[in-house]
Amino acid sequence: MEIFDHTIQEALRERLLRLEGHFASDVVFYFGEIHPALAKGFRDFIEKLCAEQTKRDKLTILLNTPGGSAETVEKMVNIIRFHYETVHFVVPDFAMSAGTIFCMSGNRIFMDYSSSLGPIDPQVFNGKEWVPALGYLDQVERLLEKAKKNELTQAEFLILQSLDLAMLSRYEQARNLTVTLLKKWLVEHKFSDWKTHRTNPEKKGQAVTQAEKEQRAEEIAKRLGDNKLWHSHGRMIDVFTLRSVLRLDIEDYSEDLKLRAMIRSYNDLLIEYIRRSQFKFFMHSRNFF
Repeated sequence: MEIFDHTIQEALRERLLRLEGHFASDVVFYFGEIHPALAKGFRDFIEKLCAEQTKRDKLTILLNTPGGSAETVEKMVNIIRFHYETVHFVVPDFAMSAGTIFCMSGNRIFMDYSSSLGPIDPQVFNGKEWVPALGYLDQVERLLEKAKKNELTQAEFLILQSLDLAMLSRYEQARNLTVTLLKKWLVEHKFSDWKTHRTNPEKKGQAVTQAEKEQRAEEIAKRLGDNKLWHSHGRMIDVFTLRSVLRLDIEDYSEDLKLRAMIRSYNDLLIEYIRRSQFKFFMHSRNFF
């Protein structure tokens, strides 16, 4: 097993170094849920990489995650931005929910035709499990609308009566935090190079104002969190939908066969190793395995 692990480790390091050369950046790999308990380990992981003399000013993160805590994403972004001026995200497979929020903190997002982001319905721990906050709030709003029209059934009345107002407040706070984070990060990082209007025929060539950047960021945040648009918290949103429906600038490497092969040869080998080893969480860099 030691020989096998060493062989895999060397193969992965070689492939990661090729990606570092291509992106002219440090490269790290993150797999698994984004959980508060992992924040310290992530900090130590990044600090170990940054302690090297070969540390660069740019970081590229290959991200594979089903999502998790938006508060933890904020912590991780603060850690990364303390050390790196420029951050890129590569999504070889999927980055859902809080993973999508994480990606929105980057200067650029790289995806191919098979990659997916997800709706940003924030997850809140109710004491037993993580639950999607927006789905809960949507149902409450539906019941309140029926109550205004005197259309509530007895069963629905009992549901409203039994609502935990403290939990309802937490769900609302989680929703508001998500929108706040996306607006802040999109304006500060994703839109940092957006100087002139490119697609609006009435404003094409004109300078983009700070207010216009904030308005565009809020629009993206609200659309990504619109359950009526996506219908499912687990909906996988591909690069074409992100570009056409959300008008989000994504670096599509579908036709860049050389880069696609480099990313997949590294990502797929590491994913297979993680699954064979039954790891729920895994991070990798040139000096950490």
